[in-house]
Amino acid sequence: MFNDIGPLELITLVVLAVLVFGPDKLPKVIQDVMRTIRKIREFSESAKQDIRSELGPEFKDFEFEDLNPKTFIRKQLDNDELGLKEIRNGFDLKKEMAEVTDSVHSTDTSPSPSSSGGRIDMTKKPEEPGKDDRPPFDADAT
Repeated sequence: MFNDIGPLELITLVVLAVLVFGPDKLPKVIQDVMRTIRKIREFSESAKQDIRSELGPEFKDFEFEDLNPKTFIRKQLDNDELGLKEIRNGFDLKKEMAEVTDSVHSTDTSPSPSSSGGRIDMTKKPEEPGKDDRPPFDADAT
């Protein structure tokens, strides 16, 4: 429950609790808080059991944590019936990226039919419209 609270923060909370409630009332406050948390947990478990009993026997393995989209997707992707583990294991991202990088940085020694001395002009140049050509009409733009 308190996985992200560090030791310094915990000490600060204890000191604040002692200052706010005082050393005499602090044990009573802690007991009241623990009793409330216990009752909330009991109520939650009771509600879960009621929902499971209302859903019927076909949902006996239903987990409420599966309602979280991340947990649901993770559980479905870890399912071996889809064969995704084989695909995931067969795909090496580092190798693929190295091949792409090598192909981008490598120089092509074969002569190309380009007029610019072996280099292809990849710049986008607008086409010159003819004298009789009208610009394209877009009915949705007006």
